[in-house]
Amino acid sequence: MRNVLWLGFFAAILVAWWWLYDMSAGMGLDLIGRPGGMAEAMRWMDPRMDMDMPMARFWPLFAMWAVMMAAMMLPTMVPTLSAYEDLMTSANGSRAGWLGVLGGYGLVWVAFAAVIAGVQLALLFGGIVDMLGIATSRWLSAGLLVVVGVFQFTRAKAVCHGVCHSPVGYFLGHWRTGFAGGLRMGLGLGAYCVGCCWGFMALGFVGGVMSLLWMGLATLFMVLEKLPQIGHHVVKPMGFALILAGVAVVAVPVVTGG
Repeated sequence: MRNVLWLGFFAAILVAWWWLYDMSAGMGLDLIGRPGGMAEAMRWMDPRMDMDMPMARFWPLFAMWAVMMAAMMLPTMVPTLSAYEDLMTSANGSRAGWLGVLGGYGLVWVAFAAVIAGVQLALLFGGIVDMLGIATSRWLSAGLLVVVGVFQFTRAKAVCHGVCHSPVGYFLGHWRTGFAGGLRMGLGLGAYCVGCCWGFMALGFVGGVMSLLWMGLATLFMVLEKLPQIGHHVVKPMGFALILAGVAVVAVPVVTGG
């Protein structure tokens, strides 16, 4: 049963990444999110035009973000699920509880997907992002990079990251048995995870929400943040890097005359 569950878990991750790749390629984007001719034409369409545009409707956007959450966030959950397994014998855990933790965590991120899909629609109809989810102003891109970078140094980030980085402490303080207990713990862990990682999702509006490069780099960094050995050592350096990137987005065009 353990092997079946873990194989299913990793299969879901692979399917989610394949779905995103297929969608991105179908929209005419390359691997780093650069639009081809068809995508470039679609990028500047008015979302109020009288034609069917999935990227200007809530449910297609929500589905895209929900699959994206699975592709990006399930890999970061491996240490948490492994920590639950370590406690299964000593704390009367079960495979049902393991599934409950996974389910609760997933429900929180699906809820976040609904919120950010709504945000994207509002930004799109406000002319703040284009049809591909890319910010129309370099000042917005720079502002997002700086805000997310500064967040890396805040108390809120430290608290949320502390739970995500060391889920054993959370389990010991909130332990519940059975599927319902696991679900409850998963909801709590998911809430802390959203608090820790929301900024990396928002950065999709800088390079494009369908950029596989952004999704891959964000996933890699969020996984690194949760690794027991190095997690605490990468948070603030990434904050510095994001702030510098935000400054560069504004300064480089001024210096080069672009």
